[in-house]
Amino acid sequence: MTTPLWTQEETIAATGGKAEGARWAASGVSIDSRTLQPGDLFVAISGENSDGHVFVESAFAKGAAAAIVSKPTDKMRAAGPLVIVADTLAALNALGRAARRRARAGIVAVTGSVGKTGTKEALHFVLSEQGATHASAASYNNLWGVPLSLARMPADTRFGIFEVGMNHPGEITPLSKLVEPFVALITTVEAVHLAFFNSVEEIADAKAEIFDGLQEGGVAILNRDNPHYARLRARAEARGAARIISFGAHADADARLDKVALNESCSCVSATICGQKVTYKLAVPGRHIAMNSLAVLACVQALDADLALAALAMAQLKAPKGRGERHVVSAPLGDFTVIDESYNANPASMRAALAALGQSSPAGSGRRIAVMGDMLELGDDSIAMHRELAGDIAAAGIGLVFACGPHMRELFKALPTTVQGGYAETSDVLAPLLRDAIRPGDVVMVKGSLGSRMGPLVEMLLGMGDDDGASLRRNRGA
Repeated sequence: MTTPLWTQEETIAATGGKAEGARWAASGVSIDSRTLQPGDLFVAISGENSDGHVFVESAFAKGAAAAIVSKPTDKMRAAGPLVIVADTLAALNALGRAARRRARAGIVAVTGSVGKTGTKEALHFVLSEQGATHASAASYNNLWGVPLSLARMPADTRFGIFEVGMNHPGEITPLSKLVEPFVALITTVEAVHLAFFNSVEEIADAKAEIFDGLQEGGVAILNRDNPHYARLRARAEARGAARIISFGAHADADARLDKVALNESCSCVSATICGQKVTYKLAVPGRHIAMNSLAVLACVQALDADLALAALAMAQLKAPKGRGERHVVSAPLGDFTVIDESYNANPASMRAALAALGQSSPAGSGRRIAVMGDMLELGDDSIAMHRELAGDIAAAGIGLVFACGPHMRELFKALPTTVQGGYAETSDVLAPLLRDAIRPGDVVMVKGSLGSRMGPLVEMLLGMGDDDGASLRRNRGA
């Protein structure tokens, strides 16, 4: 018999709520009735745009084991067992704290301006080879996602990896104190969310809040190549980090890149990880991915896991959805490749994606094509940051650029006319221009902030498949 994730008794003990209805046990936790699985405990969160209490009955109709609510009704009581609390978000946090206390896992918290999700997924993948591993789903890194991810952690977890994000000062501290990591990793600090900060130094300080919940004797892992390294190190030391492991190409990095061979679909890395020489194949291409792989192996070392086994697993790594997935589309006129970077964008990640596109090898008369949407939340310097990408486009040997959004228009105007593929205010207007330009052998990279809606362009490209319109997608392991 499968051990339940939460029993009624455990939930009451954690939340201090009042039980009504039949006894129950839950196999999962959900705050979204649309994705709820049978057996989940549904927590009716009241958010800015919707109130989960509206969906309690539909959650039970989909098989919820019970629901945590603060505004019970007779219809809810008739639909299934309830746990009544004063504040459902506080109850979710209480479940997260209880899950953290009962698990004897090695816990890692990951933050950074770029690369949080990919690094978290890589850690999840390599550590899963060595024991029961739990990680945040997707980008569940905010005030709802972090406690939800904790509440979903089974008691027998050996390794737990949690992504922690922010776009305002003060957001990470309470989340870090909830997670209580033994290892806290900052991938990098870059000029993102500048609409909410006065300087990149303030962003560094906000990211350094990850150390506020660090366990006694814990480890901080920092990017030695980043200009804010000393600032971050000082904060980690002030918060009691017993050990600091740096990573990067810097000669003094503890997890040091010795050599990297960048190829279209993979990289070959030679590194020294805390004194141990390792050589491994990395199935996701790009120098930025190779650098973050050093941070992954530094975490493995900090957790006393098997470094050699983790390095070997890198050869099977896959990119998360929207963060570098590569697809070959079999179109009637010939195959072309799509690189899906549509989840989000900032200047650092855009440069990394353009550089990775530059490593690609179009077939025949194919071209490297960049499809670029606005990078949002960059503040007063946004237009200049967009224009500055022209140099990266030239350096990567990109043949055509399709752009959408008012800020990307400024970049588009700065490009040579021979590189200007097409511009539109919105991605839906850009779609037919892009579709009509594709030809066999092209390699097309699509990237922009989530609000610029680049995802539909990826779906349109993938839909240019065989004659009946069904795309033939073949993941190339990236």
